[in-house]
Amino acid sequence: MIQAVLFDWGGTLSQHVDVDLLEMWRAAAQVLAPDDPDPVAQQLLEAETAWWRTNVEHGDRSGTTEALVRSVATATHLDVEGALEAYHRAWGATVAHDPAAVAVLTGLRERGLRTGLLSNTHWPRALHDAWLADAGLLDLLDVRLYTCEMTHMKPHPEAFGALLRAVGVPAERAVFVGDRPRDDVWGAQRAGMRTVLLRGRPVEAWDVVPDAELDTLDGLLEVVDAWR
Repeated sequence: MIQAVLFDWGGTLSQHVDVDLLEMWRAAAQVLAPDDPDPVAQQLLEAETAWWRTNVEHGDRSGTTEALVRSVATATHLDVEGALEAYHRAWGATVAHDPAAVAVLTGLRERGLRTGLLSNTHWPRALHDAWLADAGLLDLLDVRLYTCEMTHMKPHPEAFGALLRAVGVPAERAVFVGDRPRDDVWGAQRAGMRTVLLRGRPVEAWDVVPDAELDTLDGLLEVVDAWR
């Protein structure tokens, strides 16, 4: 019996978009170093790339955007808060959600199923919640967990364990939907959950077989109904 359907955010509830990561960091660099932002933007991008690589290698540790920016902007007179706001605004302009997300989440709740979100992110909760609210999704998710507030990120068992405890459903009665074979599918399967992979995204491959595959969220209700 399926009792909960749980989701990744980036590339799953939100749509994948091709973004120039250096341009995103340039928005922050223009606040930190307005006279010469390009070298600082490059430093920030390199710091983020190293952060992801190092944290995955050391057991999928999590962290925050603020800590990342402060690791580059070490001089106390630099406007770190202003840089963060500019960086987040730049990303906000790129955010769009799957057109089917509202109907799918509404359909799940109409079936009496719990819903939830677990996102690997160093961005703050308030930012994600604002984007979800703008898309009409915030109140359709019973639980929202962001790894910026956690010790580990997906696929670490601790992250999925926290999600299952928060939603109050045993792993064997939960489905996890995501676009990353390692983080979402492999991690959720190790936790004992069924999985749905949203395929076709430019993400890292992983040797794992999901329980179902879709191109978009369209069709998810039919998959869940078949399992119920």
